[in-house]
Amino acid sequence: MTDHYQVTVVGGGPAGLTAALYTTRLGHDTAVINRGGGRAAMMLDTHNVIGVTEETSGNEFLAAAIEQVQSYGADYFQDYVSEIEPIGTDGEGYRVTAGNVEVTTDHIVLATGFSDVRPDPPLPRTGKGLHYCLHCDAYMFVDESVFVMGTGDAAAHVAMIMLNFTPDVDILTRGDEIEWSDETAEMLENHPIDVVHDDIVGIRKDDDGWLSAFEFEDGSVREYRGGFPMYGSNYNTDLAESLGVELNDDGTIAVDDHGRTNVDGVYAVGDITPGHNQIPTAMGEGARCGIGNHYDLRAFPRGLDEIEELGPVTDADVPAISQELLRRAVTHEGHPGGPREQQSVAGDD
Repeated sequence: MTDHYQVTVVGGGPAGLTAALYTTRLGHDTAVINRGGGRAAMMLDTHNVIGVTEETSGNEFLAAAIEQVQSYGADYFQDYVSEIEPIGTDGEGYRVTAGNVEVTTDHIVLATGFSDVRPDPPLPRTGKGLHYCLHCDAYMFVDESVFVMGTGDAAAHVAMIMLNFTPDVDILTRGDEIEWSDETAEMLENHPIDVVHDDIVGIRKDDDGWLSAFEFEDGSVREYRGGFPMYGSNYNTDLAESLGVELNDDGTIAVDDHGRTNVDGVYAVGDITPGHNQIPTAMGEGARCGIGNHYDLRAFPRGLDEIEELGPVTDADVPAISQELLRRAVTHEGHPGGPREQQSVAGDD
């Protein structure tokens, strides 16, 4: 069975779900196809999202978002998209294949993100000593012992940045050859940072599972509360490349301010595009992308050329929203005639 949507979002992180929220609320039949996982799902706690408290896990955050999107009428599928192919040769849309799910769609929103390159074990648990987002997690390590793993310029610069938060920062090369530039080396020499070359052979944890120390091959033990591996990222762009989407030199997808790519009807949003890899940033990008889809899909106003071709807009043409989304809207708790308003009227009586 093949269903047709105006917008299909591939990926279910904060950016993709926000884009779907906007397209659905703006009256466009929307599907989300999400394989699961991703950076946000790994979070033990949620940081830097106003209105969301620290004890909310990534999975709880995403589950609430999925429920919210579905409540407005979007369809959600848990599956892995294996193929996206154009329908016809004149912009008729796309066919999306994902396991047992197949849909056709006018627009595609790629929200497939990236995968951080993980260092070799032994390692602490992600979120309890191993962290990938400096801007999210630096606050956790104020006045704590911190490590940065890596041998490139990015590792060195993150280590120097962490001195804004704590006086105790080490770079762990784990026996690999240093790759940072001469300029970076000179900068490091003028910052109080130790470079540890021996590899890690063991870890120690507190009773709560948090990292407390690393054991090194020379027999030494160094205490750390946490740190950041800096080995780069792999962007999930296979689907984008199969559609002829243009990539930037760093591997991200080139987009305009509303997520449009160089391919008509194909948008991209979130960690797969340039910018800070932050939940609030992703949500903002998702909102703009959803609005961009609305600009490009909405039926009205009908332009003069369209009026000449199709005639004036009649009562039979409006509203443009589908019957299913219309039904969802008028029964939603946020609608003036929805259950919440009916309860309020009943209470007044």
